[in-house]
Amino acid sequence: MRIVIIGATGNIGTAILRRLSAGDPSADLVGISRHRPDQTAPPYRDVEWHQLDISATDAVQRLTEAIAGADAVVHLAWLLQPNHREQVLWATNVTGTRNVLTAVAAADVPHLVVASSVGAYSRGPKHHRVDESWPTGGVHTSHYARQKAVVERQLDAFEAAHPGVVVSRVRPGLVFQRSAAHEIVDLFIGPLVPTRWLGRVRLPILTVPAQVISQAVHADDLADAFARILERRAGGAFNIADEPVLDPAALGRVLGARVVLPIRRTIVRALMWATWKLRLQRADPGWLDIATNVPVMSTERARVLLGWEPQHTSTAALRELLDGIADDARAPASPRLSR
Repeated sequence: MRIVIIGATGNIGTAILRRLSAGDPSADLVGISRHRPDQTAPPYRDVEWHQLDISATDAVQRLTEAIAGADAVVHLAWLLQPNHREQVLWATNVTGTRNVLTAVAAADVPHLVVASSVGAYSRGPKHHRVDESWPTGGVHTSHYARQKAVVERQLDAFEAAHPGVVVSRVRPGLVFQRSAAHEIVDLFIGPLVPTRWLGRVRLPILTVPAQVISQAVHADDLADAFARILERRAGGAFNIADEPVLDPAALGRVLGARVVLPIRRTIVRALMWATWKLRLQRADPGWLDIATNVPVMSTERARVLLGWEPQHTSTAALRELLDGIADDARAPASPRLSR
């Protein structure tokens, strides 16, 4: 089976390469990335690599050539920075996805798997779960959510125009693994804020808005879901998240906080906005808007149709990430974890 992974050096792509290489050593794997990784190190070795930018003017032609003969294409490429320049993000995330869809159609690939996100969902409930039919209009104050919602509409149009192609949409929560620690700090915090204490110091008090209720998944559990989708050629959308839900109490337990105190969301958002505008840290307030507004997902469809059962808890995945931050862990062979 020939599988092409676009964005194969990223947080998710690296985990998928690990999973596919271990599950079927004979699999014909093709990686596409903006930067070429160290091809002598696992999981990047024994992979056919193509270096290209999916937002480039010649991207459709080069993508079509690279994916020719593929049994499936997995599209993961996504840009998170520089988030002060949304047009740069749009070029990769939206225009780049359009280029991928055009190439998939031109190459007559029978199966397309796309990484969407919980961030694609419209505002929803936090205290009961929604399935994959919940509207995917995004949270409009977040550039990430807006662009994920646009991609969902692109996929709707592609499915209507190409009914012979199986389209799968994977909507994970936050994706954690130890080797992504350095890159996640770089993407969301930056060099000006000290972070290595996060994995070592137990907070006496954690102050967090009560509405911050999120879901997370270990990268290996997410990769297993992708592998099962590919094996079964399963179409449609799949919510993917580990348990438990990460509410303020769960966050407090992971961080070792003795007391969890609620703080007004507006105060935290104002601080995020000011420090982001001043470029003191790299997380714009749209990320808080996602955390406090998107619904809690049900993963029943993945469990029933894919036989997917996570091997990690969300709290253990978060703890692994924090320990990685303390150790400045990174994937040394990868040029950049882009997601």
